[in-house]
Amino acid sequence: MKTLRSIRNWAFKLGAIVILLSMAREEDVALKPNEYRVIPNTSFFRGEVIDYKVHYGFVNAAEAQMVIHDDLHDINGRQCYKIDVHGKSIGMFDLFLRIRDNWGTYLDTASIVPQKFYQKIEEGKYRKHEIVDFDHENEQVNVHNYHFKRKEWKPIEKFEVPQYAQDIVSGYYYLRTIDFKSLKENQIIDLKAFFDDEVFDFKIRFIGRDEVKTKLGVIRSVVISPIMPENSLFDGENSIRVWISDDRNKVPLKIKAEMFVGSVEVDIQSYSQGKIK
Repeated sequence: MKTLRSIRNWAFKLGAIVILLSMAREEDVALKPNEYRVIPNTSFFRGEVIDYKVHYGFVNAAEAQMVIHDDLHDINGRQCYKIDVHGKSIGMFDLFLRIRDNWGTYLDTASIVPQKFYQKIEEGKYRKHEIVDFDHENEQVNVHNYHFKRKEWKPIEKFEVPQYAQDIVSGYYYLRTIDFKSLKENQIIDLKAFFDDEVFDFKIRFIGRDEVKTKLGVIRSVVISPIMPENSLFDGENSIRVWISDDRNKVPLKIKAEMFVGSVEVDIQSYSQGKIK
């Protein structure tokens, strides 16, 4: 069961690997009070919906959907998209470990940073409900966690974070604003990201370009590979690859991870662009 849980965790969170590019821009300067950067975005819009399926070998393990809602929200005095990611186990995997997860973010429409993040996790008997409030001016986050046995919220915890820190969902969308044409093959990028009460340091290798076969057809893509530290789950430092459409929309199309216990893949199933500005 421990191995199954490890596979399940990575099968669902492989999609989060792409957030690691979220600190890649080096032209950002110190944030002044009430001042935010502005990131041009022509890649995603309100109403966009993307569906994925997770495979473990030849077995369908899970489904995921990413939705940008139609309405805009005011969070911390900033106009934000509300974005939800829903993941659930299916088939045989659902019998062994029922999963119903929801990650969400309120993404600043101008600066492409999160103003608020939340996650509601149901995995077997495990439960987690967390809300993270971002304070970009002071480079910190306030984390609220719910105590299910006591049926009350725990005391707020504060953490320091890097400037313009992303969460597990917002980073996925920030990635789609990056100009991949400026990257050279095999270029290594040092990155930081905040998730589950920690700031992580990662390295990403830009592999180059490729054509990938998907349910939507054969699509020209850019390919990146997170460099994995030595561990007991992934087979080598270049064991994960991510394919992203090499066009205006920069849609993550496929993730493949080579593990010691087999191969896990996340494949796009459908894509609806939403309302173009």
